[in-house]
Amino acid sequence: MTEDDITQHIIDSLGGGHFQVADDNTFFFHGADNKFPFATIVTKDHESDNASKLDRPGVFRLNVGVGKETFRALFGEGEQADIDYAALDRLMPHPVYGKMYWVSVINPSGKTFETVKPLIAEARSLAAARDKNK
Repeated sequence: MTEDDITQHIIDSLGGGHFQVADDNTFFFHGADNKFPFATIVTKDHESDNASKLDRPGVFRLNVGVGKETFRALFGEGEQADIDYAALDRLMPHPVYGKMYWVSVINPSGKTFETVKPLIAEARSLAAARDKNK
């Protein structure tokens, strides 16, 4: 899967939401306030987020904010110290925002992206519920 393929899938599922590109990273929002995205595609390391080694050519990371139950069903309850955050095509907790129930995958294959699609739908639904409860 390419960044464009993933972006197009998310855009097609937004239903009134929108996306914004900033510094070659893409942020997907449900509402109009741009306060907190439900998914992102990042393309480069930052000082506080460099475990994924996104400085490799052609590497990007898809990040999705899921619910607590889903996150725990995927990864369990405790810390996972042995994660290779630079591994390609592997669903894992986000290296920085995992504690906030964000998952990530670097350069997902088509097969892996199929497992991520329901997570994107969940993240969008959670964002819609937050926007509705404001």
